[in-house]
Amino acid sequence: MQRYILRRLFQSVLALLALSLLIFLMSRLLGDPTVLMLPDDATKEDIAQLQRALGLDRSLPMQYWVFISNAVQGDFGRSIKGQMPVLDMLAERLPQSGKLAAVALGIAVLLAFPLGVVAAVKKGTYLDTMANMIAVLGQSLPQFWVGIMLIQIFAVRLRWLPVAGASTGWHYVLPAFTLGWFVVAGMMRLLRSSMLDTLGSEFVKLARVKGVPERTVIWKHALRNALIPVLTFGATYLAILVTGAILVETVFAWPGIGQLIYQGIVFRDFPVVQAVVLLTAGIVISVNLLVDILYAYVDPRIRYQ
Repeated sequence: MQRYILRRLFQSVLALLALSLLIFLMSRLLGDPTVLMLPDDATKEDIAQLQRALGLDRSLPMQYWVFISNAVQGDFGRSIKGQMPVLDMLAERLPQSGKLAAVALGIAVLLAFPLGVVAAVKKGTYLDTMANMIAVLGQSLPQFWVGIMLIQIFAVRLRWLPVAGASTGWHYVLPAFTLGWFVVAGMMRLLRSSMLDTLGSEFVKLARVKGVPERTVIWKHALRNALIPVLTFGATYLAILVTGAILVETVFAWPGIGQLIYQGIVFRDFPVVQAVVLLTAGIVISVNLLVDILYAYVDPRIRYQ
C-alpha cells in the first residue's frame, strides 16, 4: 500500500512540475510587460533598467529556476502590476472563489438530485424528456453565454438581481447558478443512469416485495446506492468548478482568483498567472490523488496495478 501511495505521489509531483514549466513558457508568450508599464517615449535604457529590476534580463532557464525554487518555499514573487506579494493577493481572493464554488456546488446538488431521481423513476415520460433536455442544454451552452443571458434577463430587463460584486447574498445567485449549471447537467445524467441500474437490482425488488413504501425504496435505499458513482466523480466536478470559475468570475466581475488571472493575462503579469494556474492545478491534482488513495483502500486490487 505504501509503495502505491509513493508511486502516485511521485506521479502527481511530476505532473505539477511539468505543468509549471508549461505555464512558465506560455506566460512568456504574452509579451514583454515593460511595454505596458512604460510610456511610449521610453528609451531603450529605460526598458533595459526595468527589465533588470523585474529579473526579465536573465535567461529563461535561470528565470524558471528562480521561479520554481521560490515556489517550493511558498514564495510566488511580487505582482508586476500590483507591486505586492502574489501570495497576499491569493490569500485575499481565494476565499471569495471558495465561497462561490461552495454555493455553486450546493445549487448543483439541490437541482441535480431531484431531477436525476425523477428522470429515472419516470423513465420514458415527459418528465424524463424535460430532464434530459436540461442536461443537454447544460452541457452544450457555454458558461460565459449563459452568464451574459442571465445578466440581460434578471439584471438588465427585470432588475431583480445585481450584476457584479460580492457584498450581499443576492450577488451570489447569478454567478453561482452559471457556474453550477454545467455540473447540474453532468451530475443529473450520471445519477439518472445509476438510479436506473439500482432500481432494477435484487435488493430493491426485495424491499418492494416486503411492502416497503415506494417513497422509502426510492429516496432511501435506491438513492443511497446510486450516489456511489456520483461521489466517485467528485474530483471531476471540482475540476469543472475550479476551471469554470475563471470565465464566470470575469463575466460577473467577481473578486476571486478567476478575475485575478484574467487581469494577470491582460497586463502580462507573469507571477500572478503562474501562481493562479499552479494553485488551481495543485487543487485538482491533490483531489485526484486523494481519490486514488481512497480507491486503493476500498479495492485492494488497485494497489497492485
